[in-house]
Amino acid sequence: MPVSKADLLLAIETTFSSLNTDLDRVPPELAREPVLAGHAKNTTMSPADLVAYLIGWNEQVLLWHERRSASLPDEFPAAGAAWNELGALAQRYYSEHRDESWSELRSRLARANQAVVALVDGYSDDELYGRAWYGTYTMGRMISLNTSSPYLNARGRIRAWLRTL
Repeated sequence: MPVSKADLLLAIETTFSSLNTDLDRVPPELAREPVLAGHAKNTTMSPADLVAYLIGWNEQVLLWHERRSASLPDEFPAAGAAWNELGALAQRYYSEHRDESWSELRSRLARANQAVVALVDGYSDDELYGRAWYGTYTMGRMISLNTSSPYLNARGRIRAWLRTL
């Protein structure tokens, strides 16, 4: 788990790069096939849904920071969702990106990742790890839990599936 700005940037960049390499191996004609275990119990998702999930969380991280910068109330984990409803939130992310092509999803994820990296780059070590930001979690930990950690998990899911092809 990252404990400094440099660690966080390295974790985000390395896990994203590795994930991207594996996503390059997904046959586009199979990107919408429900071949992976979904984020909600007893559901399945497609590789495209998994990318939509990652987009959702990356964009949610950015939205948390936009809202704080604008002195708006926090919405954790997301507007209209509670922490015990993450499976439903995942389904919402899949649905929001249902009509995007595989290449559009990949591009949008890359843009969201770049925006998160820029966001992190704009903070100091102390801002990221020197104090609680949400509950007992530091800002850096919240960013990591919703970017590099899910990238690593997604990579494992994609790699396991690719081995079956």
